[in-house]
Amino acid sequence: MKKCLILLAFLTALAVLGYGQTAADHIKAGDESYAQFDDQKALEHYTEALKLEPANYEALWKACRASVDIADLMPAGEKDAKQRQKLYTEGTEYAKKAVAANPNDTWGHFQVAAALGKKLLMLGKKEQIDGSKQIRAEIDKAIELDPNNDLAYHALGRWHRRMAEIGGASRFFGGIIYGSIPKGSFEESEKNLKKAVDMKPEFVNHHLELGKTYVALKKYDLAAAEFQKAIDLPKTTSKDDVLKADAQAELAKIKGKKK
Repeated sequence: MKKCLILLAFLTALAVLGYGQTAADHIKAGDESYAQFDDQKALEHYTEALKLEPANYEALWKACRASVDIADLMPAGEKDAKQRQKLYTEGTEYAKKAVAANPNDTWGHFQVAAALGKKLLMLGKKEQIDGSKQIRAEIDKAIELDPNNDLAYHALGRWHRRMAEIGGASRFFGGIIYGSIPKGSFEESEKNLKKAVDMKPEFVNHHLELGKTYVALKKYDLAAAEFQKAIDLPKTTSKDDVLKADAQAELAKIKGKKK
């Protein structure tokens, strides 16, 4: 009896330490943590899965997603800049490995665009412009592989707005200094973000970014409506509290503007 109790205690200790868990077990646990808005715990599980199966596609793109979300929620100050950049860089590497493991699925390509886009925002203009072409290619591939990927349309809408924000003179002189700058338009930004909203209307960030595009188009009434939707929707991701605060600030900026 005593030996049985010792064996049971030993097996319990192994279970607590994670021994005997498969990569699939860790991915499932990571998904559960992610659903509970615990991105750090999710990332730990995905990286444990990758220790067991380094080329596991699902663990790779989900590790990228968690890395980006953790970095996005870190304070914007210089104190945490290195850690944020490290997470975006690691996320980009996870996503590239995911594409290598399975080039024919949408999420690896989307995550390359998402992580690389965030990483480039912390670098210089030349790197941003050079990288914007790769980001667009990855977004287009993600949509080609899954025309129902709402996040890819969201990314395309943001890409168009970012490119459109580089105005005529800036584009001309920037082109001289940095080379060809991809063209985007606020109208294409609106079209793609509206498509993302139609596909997943409960997603807070779709409404926030569509509202920002409406501000760029001076469609303030429509912008206000989107910001209010972002504020009113239930929380579905770890970043929604921050996004809702952003929507509130954007709404305050356009108060009194009508068009």
